[in-house]
Order: sequence, then structure tokens, then C-alpha cells
Amino acid sequence: MFDTVLVANRGEIAVRVIRTLRSLGVRSVAVFSDADADARHVREADTAVRIGPAPAAESYLSVERLLDAAARTGARAVHPGYGFLAENAGFARACEEAGLVFIGPPADAIALMGDKIRAKETVQAAGVPVVPGSSGSGLTDAQLADAAREIGTPVLLKPSAGGGGKGMRLVRDAGRLAEEIAAARREARASFGDDTLLVERWIDRPRHIEIQVLADGHGNVVHLGERECSLQRRHQKIIEEAPSVLLDDETRAAMGEAAVQAARSCGYRGAGTVEFIVPGGDPSQYYFMEMNTRLQVEHPVTELITGLDLVEWQLRVAAGQRLGFAQEDVRLTGHAVEARICAEDPSRGFLPSGGTVLRLNEPQGDGVRTDSGLTEGTEVGSLYDPMLSKVIAYGPDRETALRRLRAALAGTVTLGVQTNAGFLRRLLAHPAVTAGELDTGLVEREVDGLVPDGVPAEVYAAAALLRQGALAPAAGAGWANPFAAGDGWRLGGERAWTPHHLQVPGHEPVTVRVRSTPDGGTELLLPGADAPLRGSGGVSPQPGAGHRFAFRLDGVCHTFAALPDGSWLGRDGDAWHVRDHDPVAASLTGSAHAGADSLTAPMPGTVTVVKVAVGDEVSAGQSLLVVEAMKMEHVISAPHAGTVAELDVTPGATVAMDQVLAVVAPHEEVAR
Repeated sequence: MFDTVLVANRGEIAVRVIRTLRSLGVRSVAVFSDADADARHVREADTAVRIGPAPAAESYLSVERLLDAAARTGARAVHPGYGFLAENAGFARACEEAGLVFIGPPADAIALMGDKIRAKETVQAAGVPVVPGSSGSGLTDAQLADAAREIGTPVLLKPSAGGGGKGMRLVRDAGRLAEEIAAARREARASFGDDTLLVERWIDRPRHIEIQVLADGHGNVVHLGERECSLQRRHQKIIEEAPSVLLDDETRAAMGEAAVQAARSCGYRGAGTVEFIVPGGDPSQYYFMEMNTRLQVEHPVTELITGLDLVEWQLRVAAGQRLGFAQEDVRLTGHAVEARICAEDPSRGFLPSGGTVLRLNEPQGDGVRTDSGLTEGTEVGSLYDPMLSKVIAYGPDRETALRRLRAALAGTVTLGVQTNAGFLRRLLAHPAVTAGELDTGLVEREVDGLVPDGVPAEVYAAAALLRQGALAPAAGAGWANPFAAGDGWRLGGERAWTPHHLQVPGHEPVTVRVRSTPDGGTELLLPGADAPLRGSGGVSPQPGAGHRFAFRLDGVCHTFAALPDGSWLGRDGDAWHVRDHDPVAASLTGSAHAGADSLTAPMPGTVTVVKVAVGDEVSAGQSLLVVEAMKMEHVISAPHAGTVAELDVTPGATVAMDQVLAVVAPHEEVAR
């Protein structure tokens, strides 16, 4: 076994790899950019090396700097994690030339399977069924469009390099092919440095099922069962589970053997995943999509049902050891489900979010595992992938695993950074999900019903009650002036309402009015409410729970956690950061052009494309700019027909959320 291994990655996967290295007694070396100097993976490694400034191209994607870090620390091997250079054949070759062991497959296997066109041709020759689509590489835009029309819409545009849904475009209207091809090339070039595309037939209501394979350098290849990855949004997996409820033993064995043949066809070594698209109505008709020549984000669900540590076996295989078991020794026991926690705001169309992690709670134990790269104080920016952590639950059956995962997500808190934890919990309770009736389009069809409409009433009620409680005189403080108590009491008539100006970041400010009642209760008047809500007992701290507190609102008990500064968060999978709001000051801030004519940044990020100039005439819905953050593009379109009156950014500019980018003055006829 190696004595020192450099982990060429960051975040939760770096922490995950370091954990196994520690268990094996192997010294770990972390690398970090300036943005990650105080990150968790840096703290947990045995040693850490700075490799450059924050931009990935100058740090995590710099082969030269990574190899230099390995040489400086005496590392004998490099684990690439996933993302960045994990599937980069040039990096694998550079490691070998530097005398380092690349903990992954041979460079030739990475290159072959990284080219989706060559990969399909190779596995098809080995007898593995593939999705009908275009043939040949280096197709022009016109050739891609012709192939799409020949196949017949709907079709799926896919980058030949890379994976993870980046650059994938579903096209149902042939008239939009040119625009979608251009956008797919742009995303592919930004994500992988290669804009080569292919086109495949789209299978309606498909299921995405992948097979985990493991191969050593002595000719032994086994599969470790399948993972169901059909719950996706924008072609990105968000929930994965093992095994799949769709497959019977016969189909599982057939797909497993096909995956083994695919691995053999490219001379594979190490841990890898063969992905299939499966018609939900006929699982016996499965098609090869691609092979991921690395560890997958969702590998923990396989670990939990097989009892194997996949990172450990990656290390053992890379060190030249044989697999210690055969196919007949693999046993799948129980059920595991994983949820990906991402820095995104479901209430704003899942746009990337960011900020400082003010309070963190990540469940562990009792059938629950959290793989994370977070600590309190972590700064989440827009430079890297939005995934922050993974919550995984295991049980003897699927129902138990789902129930445990929902409970774990309800207790997952990342205050200061908006995440999708609450959305995932609601998704896991959807009747189709609990019944196992999945397909890759389910999330998009049901998304509106899974995202709360606005801020829940109890959120503002809790914040107002905390503010109200702060006005009360301290117990045992002696005589208190009743006119300074803030409880609304007055000499005659009803008690007065005390207004509390509050704001949840990303939402409009509100005023909640609170007053006590003669019987010792509390009433709250929320914006737009016709009648006050009844709060029973106000805020009641829970013994031994730190800053947690509970209150009853209209007979329903709600539990929250508060920060010392009075900010607070929910305990039901949705964290809400509430702050005091000064409506007078707010009215004096912001752009002078704030309004329907303004185009603002929907997320912090970088302007990658500017298609117009000041004075240009534009039509309603015309795309004007493109903002990219966390490897995701967002097109900024004209709100109405008019003239570009202001343009405040250029390509490459870094922008903040809600920053004004441009102003489109409406045409006179539109204004009238």
C-alpha cells in the first residue's frame, strides 16, 4: 500500500477520500486554492499545499501545480476524486510520466470512454446495446441538425467529452436546433474545453440505471449491482438509490454482465460506472449511454448495500492487488438512498446561491451517513460546483431507507446558504417516489408542487416572536417601567400592536405586528392576513437544546433554532435566515432603474456572453446576456420590446445577485 497519497480535489469528495486513507494508515495530502485555505478538507488532511488562486483553471485544473504539490510532499499516488481532472487522460498520463500512480483507470481507457462517440462504437462491438443516434465525431452544426432531423425529434444533444448533464439539451422543436446546438457547444466548451457534440434519440419517460463495476490489473472484473438515478433535474441526478425496484434478478444479471463486457472492452481498471437508459415499460430493453471512468458521487449507496469501501478498493487495485472476491461472492443486502445537498434556491428557479455557513447540522448514525465538505464559517462562492454534501440513509427495506432519509433531511441545516434540502425531503414524500414509479422527467413535471409559494407564515411568526421577546424586561431585574416594556400595554383600550420589520434574503421585506392578549397569549398579524393568528405560550426554550426553541401557532407546534444574534432557522429541511429590516434605508438603496425595465443578475456569477450594445433595438424575450455560475448558464432575456438604454457589464465581468446588468427602455407604443 502507498505511504502518501495526494487528493487532487476539494470539498466533500476530498474529505471522503481522506477518511479512507486515514483508516488504512496512509498519509493524506490535500491541495487548496486561495478560496479554500480554511476549508474542511484542508483541516482534515495530514498536510496541505496551496496550488494557486481561486479560479479552477489556475489551481485545481493545473496539472503542473498538482504534480509539483505531489513532488513537494513525497506522494507516491494521486487520487483525483470526481470532477476537475478525474476523467482527464492527459492528467493520468502526466502522473505516470512523473512516477506517480494515478488511482483510476489507464489513460487510454479514460480517453476512449471519455469520447462518447468512440465509446458507443467500442461497446457496441462488444455486444452491448446502444441508443440510436449520430455516428462519427467532429460533426458540424449543420451535420448535427441533419442527424437530428433524420432521427426525428425529440432528440438529446450531448457533449462527447465530460458528463454530469453539463451541456445536455433536449430539443423537441426542430426549429430551435441551431440555437440549442450553439448553447450546448458553449456549455461543453466551458465545462470540458471540448465542444464536440453528438445527438441521440430521446426516449420518453426513461429510467436511468447504472451499474457499478470494479476491475483489477489481473483480468478480474465484477459488478456490484445497480443504482437507480432517475430522479433528476436538468439532467443532473439529485436522488440515487440501490438497488432499483424496477429490475428483477434476471434483468439485473443481464445488465451486470453487459457492464462487465463494456469494462473489458476498454481494458478498464479500478472503480467505474456503466450507465444505461431503460424504458420504464420494458426494463429488458436497456441501452448503453456512457461509462464514467471514476468514482461516482452516488457511490455510498453501493457501499452500504455491499459492505465494501470503494475508495479502499480503488487504492488496493492501484497498488497492484487482486480483487479479494468473485462475482458470486457479491451480496446485495438492504436498501440505501442518497440525496445531494446543493447550494441553490428552489424558490428562485434553483439558481445557485452562496454565502457563509453560519450554523451547520449534518445528521449521522442510526442508518444515516452524511458526506460533507462543510464546517461553520465555510464561504460558499460561485467558482465551483454547487454540491455541498450528500445525505445517505440505509435500511433493511426501501420504505425504511426513505423514511430515515426524509427524517435526516428534516434535520439538515446549512444556515446562511440556501440549499435544496427541503425540496428533496418533499420530493421523497411524493406518492410516485414512494411507489417506485420513477422516470427522468418526474421532477420537472412535479416541481411546482414541491416548491413552497413564498415564505411560510410560521417563519415570520417565529422571527417576530423572538424580536418581541427581546423587548421584555429581564426576569429578576427589579422594577420595570411598564411604558418601556414593549408589550403594547396602555392605560385605556386594547393593547397596541408592536411592529417588527423583517426580511428573508431574496424576498421582499415584511412587517409583522405582535401584541399580547389579556389572557397572557399572543396575537400576530401577518401581511395580507384578514385576522390575527394565535400564538400559544409565545417562545418556549427547550431544555438542553442550546438556541433551539418551540412555539405554537394556531395549535400547531413549530420547532426552530436561533443564532445568538437573533437570526434563526427552521428544522424541517428548510433553513430561513431572517434579519431586521429598515424600510426607510432600503428605499434609498439599490439602482435608480430598479423596475420592470431592468435586467438583474439572478445569481452571483460571471457574465460569459453579451449579445447587444447600447442603442440596439430588441424584441420581447430576445436573449441579451448569459451569466454563468457553478457550471450553470442562465440566459438573460429582454422583458419587453424596446431599446437597450444601459449596459453595465462586459464579458468576463463578475456580478452579484440582483446587480443591474442592463436596462431596456420600452418602445413608445409599448409604453402607451
